[in-house]
Amino acid sequence: MSSSTYHYARTVDLPMSEAEPRVRETLREQGFGVLTEIDIQATLKAKLDVDVRPYKILGACNPSAAHRALQAEPLIGTMLPCNVVLRDAGDGQTEVAAVDPVASMTAVDNLALGEIAAEIRDRLRLAIDHV
Repeated sequence: MSSSTYHYARTVDLPMSEAEPRVRETLREQGFGVLTEIDIQATLKAKLDVDVRPYKILGACNPSAAHRALQAEPLIGTMLPCNVVLRDAGDGQTEVAAVDPVASMTAVDNLALGEIAAEIRDRLRLAIDHV
């Protein structure tokens, strides 16, 4: 398990094919929906003809929190949704990581966003911890 100034991550003993549905389930349990999905492996192969390990970015959104954030700061949509990464870590393991919205919100001078960001950070961590 690791955390940094911009993300929270955990490596699980599951291949991506098994980790991804579990991540989607734990996100749903924490009130998130997945609005976007980017398959980095397929995109880099198609655009650059390079081979990389499986890597996906899921754009997760908690509608209630997003609504509150948009009411507090109308252009906060530039920082939504919250990205959750699944990365093939080799040996049948997957690294799951999520942005730390508290770190993102330090760029915005709005106290109301700090509370919302802390709530979302905690929910994302719970989702990752329960994969």
